[in-house]
Order: sequence, then structure tokens, then C-alpha cells
Amino acid sequence: MWLTNSKEMAKDKIAYVCSNCGQESQKWMGRCPNCGQWNTFREIRVAADTGSSAAHSAAMALNSHRQLSTGSHRPIRLRDVSAMDEPRVDMHDSELNRVLGGGLVRGSIVLLGGEPGIGKSTLLLQTILHLGDRNVLYVSGEESAHQIKLRADRLAGGSELPESITLLCENSLENIFKDIEVVRPDIVIVDSIQTVSTETVESSPGSITQVRECAAALLRFAKTSGTPVILIGHINKEGTLAGPKILEHIVDTVIQFEGDQHYMYRILRSIKNRFGSTSELGIYEMQQNGLRQVANPSELLLTQDHEGLSGIAISSAVEGVRPFLVETQALVSSAAYGTPQRSATGFDQRRLNMLLAVLEKRVGFKLMQKDVFLNIAGGLRVTDMAMDLSVIAAVLSSNVDTAIEPGWCVCGEVGLSGEVRPVNRIEQRVAEAEKLGFSHIILPAYNMKGFDPRKYNIELHPVKKVEGALRELFG
Repeated sequence: MWLTNSKEMAKDKIAYVCSNCGQESQKWMGRCPNCGQWNTFREIRVAADTGSSAAHSAAMALNSHRQLSTGSHRPIRLRDVSAMDEPRVDMHDSELNRVLGGGLVRGSIVLLGGEPGIGKSTLLLQTILHLGDRNVLYVSGEESAHQIKLRADRLAGGSELPESITLLCENSLENIFKDIEVVRPDIVIVDSIQTVSTETVESSPGSITQVRECAAALLRFAKTSGTPVILIGHINKEGTLAGPKILEHIVDTVIQFEGDQHYMYRILRSIKNRFGSTSELGIYEMQQNGLRQVANPSELLLTQDHEGLSGIAISSAVEGVRPFLVETQALVSSAAYGTPQRSATGFDQRRLNMLLAVLEKRVGFKLMQKDVFLNIAGGLRVTDMAMDLSVIAAVLSSNVDTAIEPGWCVCGEVGLSGEVRPVNRIEQRVAEAEKLGFSHIILPAYNMKGFDPRKYNIELHPVKKVEGALRELFG
């Protein structure tokens, strides 16, 4: 018989995918033409029938339950498309809502990444405990139901758990979609995407093929049914999201949970957001009963009593669009082993070397034979250029062993010629310093154009060069 069944003709295809950037190729190559890495192509088997059929059936069941129409996917003129904003789901968490751009968008797929043990599952679990009006399906592929129940009881603080949360401990994608048809949830959470696998792909869970196929099926389900899906992803030792790079292109929003396990602060940062700004920042404090939202991080990032201590300067920094005051600590000592050390925690090492060179060349302080250690208090990593002036002030304060008077705050970018360059959002920086009780602030003179100082009860000290700023601080 030369005629064969159509199912027998549908064979799996072989493809090669770069494990670093997700570049696809029909044949193996030693060097990836996209990212330039060597020996990163891995052979994958692309199944003829993936989990898309299961995702489609689950989406159709939800649409029939909600009486929604999936549409015929016909071409439509751009001017005929409705431009009304989609109603967002209030997560009852101001920090999470801010990072998401105002709430969770219906039909979106969100990827939450972070290092192991940083608090990703805790953040989502305590968030859905407050969503009593939403039917939530929590899919766990890593923990048992007993472990999640113990954590939920601890986060609830003795309160009764809501009936709207359904727990599913499952790793099979097909079984997950079957349970979605039964539960009919409003929000689906998958913890984590690396533990989910589909039967149509012959590879272990967490491989490039499995992660890509499962994420694509969940994307199809989210877009077809209008149900938002939140995926939890792991971070590898290089600091990037584990799995193929194409995973970040599939999802609508990528948010990252950062922080040091030895510190109590956690930062929720948006890397990609199709429905909002990527400049937003959320700050949490890890406590025994879960994560606490930090509405005013400046009060927590400042030492309560540092009067009389040298090497400490307060800067008004901005991360994204959020201003807060941060404490810069510096220690300058004689080099004990001949070669001076330069160490920075929470600050760019190369920029510290540049600022030390400016101090030596433009101001005249000899630091060639001195060890310089810099630390940003609270375990934060700050990339704001306005931190330059506080770094120089803290280093000089430690070098001469003279404390900066209480009530002084600085902000300004330092150029190679020693000039103090203007910074953005100067009014927010000044207002934040005034709100926390500071009486003096040093700022770039170029920021005074169009700036009304009469609105504030804080004394402004505009400077053009580093020497002027140091003269204001130390006389």
C-alpha cells in the first residue's frame, strides 16, 4: 500500500537551537551567528502535535463558560480597532500593581524570575490570598500540597484561607489543561515553568524544547481564553532566566525579584512590559510572616544614628521614577600589601575607579597608595549617576577622618574634568530630602534653570565643580 495514514506521516522534525540566545537552525553549527558563542547549539525534536490542541480545548471550554467569542481572526483596519484600555485585575498589592503598570492585564502572560530562595513563591502566594473575589488555580511542580498549605497558613497569620484558591500539584501540561477545564479559573499560576513537561516532546523537563513548547501552549491558552497566566522562572548561575532566550520574547511582561538573601530587602524590577513602563520599582521587606510592602524605602535605607561617623554621605537617588535617599559608606586606609585594593558593593567598580581618578587629578587628593572600600547600605545595587557626588564625599570624609554634618544631602553626576553635571527629576529628589527632614542639599548649578526654590523649606547649595561641593561640606 502506497497510501499511509496522515497521522503516520506526521513525523517529528529535528532542529538545532542556541542555548544562549534561542537562535534556530536546520543544521548544527559550531558558532552561533546571532550571539557569537561557541558550542551552544543543542539538538531538539519538534513534535508534529504539541500541547496547542490541549490549550485550545481548555480555552474553548472557558470561553463557552464565560460566553466569550474567540473571533474569526480576519484582517481588520487599524483605524477600526478599539483603543479602549483593558480593565486590569487589582492584585491588592500596591508595589506589584506599580511594577505591572497598574494591575494584571486580562489575557496577558507574565514571567517572574529570581534566584532560588529569594521569595518568588512567597510573593505570589501571599498576593493571591488577598484575591478573595478571583478564582485562582495555583499549579505547583516543585512542592507538595502539604508544604504549600504550611506556607499559606503562616502568611495568613491565623486567618481562614479563602475558598477561591485551588491547588494542583502536577507536572504534565496535558493534565494541567484538563484541570483548567474543570476549575475554570480567573488567574493561573505555574510554579515553575521549568518543571512542566508535555508528552509530545521526548526530552526531560527543564530542557530547551520542553520550556519553549510549554510556554507557547500556555501563551496560546492565555490569548485565546483571556485568562492571565503568571509563570515563575529560575535564574541560572550567569544571572539570566533559565531556558531559551525566546522565552522572554514569548511573554508579555518580565519582572525580576532581586535582593541578597543575607539582607531583608527585596526589589521587584520590570525588565519588559508591553502594558506599562519598565522604569517602575517595587521594594519589599522580608519578615517572618511574609513580605511587607515598603511605601517609603528612604527611612529604611538610612542609618538611624550616624552622627560623628566619618565616611558616610547621604544621596538622593532615583531608580526608575521613584526617588529615595540612600546611604553611601566608604572606608579609606593605607595599602597593607603594596598594591591598593578597590572594592565596591552595590556600585559599579569601574565608575568608582573613574571617580577616584577625578579626585586625584582635579582635586589633588593622593589616593594611589590607599585601599578604598565602598558600600551602598541596605544591600541595594544603585545605577543612578547622581550617586557620584555622594561617593566622592564619602571617600574624602573617610580619608580625612572628618564626619559630614547631619542634615546634609548631595546629588550630582561628576564628569572627567571635575564638573558637576545636571541630573534628572531634581524636584522629586529635593522634595524627598525635605520630607525626611534634611536641611541642606547640594545639587548641580545647571539644574537651577527654571527651578523655583521658594516652594521648599530646604536650603539649596548649587555647585558647578567638585571643589565647590567639597568646600560646602567641609569648609
